[in-house]
Amino acid sequence: MNETTLQKDAMLSRALLRTTLSRYTDCKIDPRSFEFKKNKFGKPEIVWPPDDSIVERPLHFNISHTSSLIACGIAIHAHIGIDIEEKKRKTAKSILSLACRYFTPSEVDYLAEISDLDAQRKEFIKLWTLKEAYVKALGRDFSGAPFNRFSIVLGTSQGIQISKASKLCNDTHSGCDNLSENWQFTLAELNSSHYMAVCIEDDPRNLGSENCPVPVGLKVWKTIPFVEDTLVSGTEAVKLIA
Repeated sequence: MNETTLQKDAMLSRALLRTTLSRYTDCKIDPRSFEFKKNKFGKPEIVWPPDDSIVERPLHFNISHTSSLIACGIAIHAHIGIDIEEKKRKTAKSILSLACRYFTPSEVDYLAEISDLDAQRKEFIKLWTLKEAYVKALGRDFSGAPFNRFSIVLGTSQGIQISKASKLCNDTHSGCDNLSENWQFTLAELNSSHYMAVCIEDDPRNLGSENCPVPVGLKVWKTIPFVEDTLVSGTEAVKLIA
């Protein structure tokens, strides 16, 4: 990717973020007026104006992009992480060798049981996308929350589940103290070409009648800043997987 392409992607990312945030404030804040800072881990956050009455709902955001798609995730009252990956993404090494390097033993075993190599690659990308979304929701980078410190379990009766890798977490220097399990996940397929994972922090205000988390109310919009803004949830463009 050349420098011109990188500059264009950065410009589009900024425009998408600012216009989307403005919409969530009912356009009370002009897109150009947003200011940002980085937390101690380097994750960008909004610097809200002194007049708190302008925005009554605290917003959190996260950005992800590929060579052809940019995703911006916005959540109210909850930290969020988002990641998108191309379904046909190629890897230089075999899937199992990559899994052995980055994933937990249980995840490696899960992938090893899949005999079809294309299906195995797709499951690997799903796990990677979910793990990336989780680490970004924590506000950490890869070194702050290594992928082999926690497991993602797909296809459970309660949806996507996360758990710490117990053998590794016995090490007090492993960095596992920043990991937690109070998160909800959504996995979707976009335009039949990308996987998208969203990770949102459980909020006590979002508990159902039996004290169980309410499912993530995900809304997906196709946006070209200042040109198009179309709700595509429930269409063929968005296929929920879990």
